[in-house]
Amino acid sequence: MLPSPTEIEYFLEISKTLNLSRASERLGITQPTLSMSVKRLEQNIGTKLLIRSKSGVQLTKFGQRFVGSAQNMLQEWEKLRAIALSEKNEVQGQYVIGSHPSVALYSLAHFLPQLLHDYPKLHIELAHDISRHITEKVISHKIDFGIVINPIAHPDLVIIKLASDQVTFWTTKKNRNPHTLICDQNLLQTQDLSKKIRNHDDWNFERIVHCSDLQVITDLVGHGCGVGIIPTRVAKKGKNLVVYGEDPPVFEDVVTLIYRYDAHDSLAAKTIIESIKKVFV
Repeated sequence: MLPSPTEIEYFLEISKTLNLSRASERLGITQPTLSMSVKRLEQNIGTKLLIRSKSGVQLTKFGQRFVGSAQNMLQEWEKLRAIALSEKNEVQGQYVIGSHPSVALYSLAHFLPQLLHDYPKLHIELAHDISRHITEKVISHKIDFGIVINPIAHPDLVIIKLASDQVTFWTTKKNRNPHTLICDQNLLQTQDLSKKIRNHDDWNFERIVHCSDLQVITDLVGHGCGVGIIPTRVAKKGKNLVVYGEDPPVFEDVVTLIYRYDAHDSLAAKTIIESIKKVFV
């Protein structure tokens, strides 16, 4: 078990005075409390630090050696405390923000430039993956904040709804392949919409082009390659896309901000959270 900073501080005071009574007075504690602290420190280290006598105390050979190490340990502890207090009260430090690349395109540019400009000591790393993987990495402390779609509730997560979105069918007025559907067949949204159109003749696509990148789907649809299943917020970043058909089926998405409830009480973390929330107000 590692010694506590308090135990080290008490020991160093004894090493200066070589008198338990005087050391306890200077520390503002009782002599029995000081003696118990030294005893715990000796037990943790596994050897004696003091030799007690009627005239006071003397340091053992190891006690003399330990003084220098204890001073270094206490200095390092004070440095760590200063860093912790600074990060808690100033907007600084390193944080990782994760999102799907498509979500990043309609969110990051609306808060990150100003955030980096206002806080030069703040360092941001971006991570991109599907929302499910981003959520897993937030839970496992690998990512600090996630802007994710439809996360599953977890006891360690704070989930804040930022906005709604609708996934539906998109095309262009110059679509040369109206019977071709372009989509990511692995997405829950695609699977749900495919079931909804299965028994409708007006929605009978002769072929399906599987594509795992929503930006590529958006670009292909914009160039007349077919009809795409795309989130509305992503489709609006494309060129000349329009909703396909009359009253097409939709899948309701929820855009959320997630982070661990136990990990972000610093001023920097609170500032990042508020900056992200303002994008979707």
